[in-house]
Amino acid sequence: MENKKIQVLRPVYRIEECLAEIRQTLECGWTGSGGKCLTFEEAWKIYTGLPHAHFLNSATAGLHLAINILKSYYDWKDGDEIITTSLTFISTNHAILYEHLTPIFADVDHNALCLDPVSIEQKITPKTRAVLFVGLGGRIGKLQQVSDLCKRYGLKLILDGAHMAGSRYMTVKDGFTAGMKHVGCESDVAVFSFQSVKNLPTADGGMICFRDAELDARARKMSWLGIDKDTYTRSQQDGTYRWRYDVPYLGFKYHGNSIIAAIGLVQLKYLGEDNSRRRMIAARYGAILNREKLWIPEDFWGHEPSHHIFQIVVENRDEVLVELNKRGIYPGVHYVDNTNYPMYRYGYDESRFSQIVSAKLLTLPLHLEMTDEDVIRVAETVNGIV
Repeated sequence: MENKKIQVLRPVYRIEECLAEIRQTLECGWTGSGGKCLTFEEAWKIYTGLPHAHFLNSATAGLHLAINILKSYYDWKDGDEIITTSLTFISTNHAILYEHLTPIFADVDHNALCLDPVSIEQKITPKTRAVLFVGLGGRIGKLQQVSDLCKRYGLKLILDGAHMAGSRYMTVKDGFTAGMKHVGCESDVAVFSFQSVKNLPTADGGMICFRDAELDARARKMSWLGIDKDTYTRSQQDGTYRWRYDVPYLGFKYHGNSIIAAIGLVQLKYLGEDNSRRRMIAARYGAILNREKLWIPEDFWGHEPSHHIFQIVVENRDEVLVELNKRGIYPGVHYVDNTNYPMYRYGYDESRFSQIVSAKLLTLPLHLEMTDEDVIRVAETVNGIV
């Protein structure tokens, strides 16, 4: 239907299944941390193959917690540097500033629009402590090369996987392909988002996945105000309650809750199926869109991105957006290069390709309620405008 409005992002929930899981939580009376949170964490570890996972109230909290814990554990100083991208949502770089560290902006590659290892290496100084890699749109880019670079220079690798639930890449051993691996295994810590429009949507939420068991244990304390035993742990099956605890850290109230985890458990069951549909939509877009007049950022061979968003690069981005709106199609922009904002203006000239491409990026609708006819309509309308 030509008058049907097509939004850029729209979540799909298996409502009855979600309500059944939530009902269990309400009936048992345990809606806070622990409970379904622990079940969701175990399910996420099985799905991704990651050794540790801790459920939080948002991915932004996860990024802050990751940097806070790394800074404390490795004795980083205020003013030390983390190399990052300016082509991201502001929460990525705000998390660095929260800990009084300095974001240093490297440029993105010309395929996936993720951090370019060549640019990263040019930005390394004696004050560099980590690299914060963003999988924009769920694309993996040169993540493995960045991981190798970090190991070579003794830097920590933080993965902002907010868009990457279900993103996988082909591993290679002794020159031969060795199967697909979920992102996060190559990082010191990975953070994933389950915010309301992500591929695994809940009301909100995030998962922090440290490689190191000691740091995972610290995250569990830090997310509950630094208390050494959470309420769930101190509550006994026989009804007794061990009320004494210690507070070894100055922590935060970042933990998740069992109602949101209950939704996450249901949504996780369908993540692979849903991402397959997203790949089909992306492929159809790629086959129809006029590549002589626009450019499509794409991942490298052997990668299986989650396709959280589908982006194109067009010269007259703002005009195209307005014209699409007139036709009932509502794209988005992900993202304004962060160095356009006052607090990051100092890095304006440090990532020139990111600056250039940010002004031309347009996110086309991609969600599970789109029919094949919707995808064709959007693509052909774009072709008629550009």
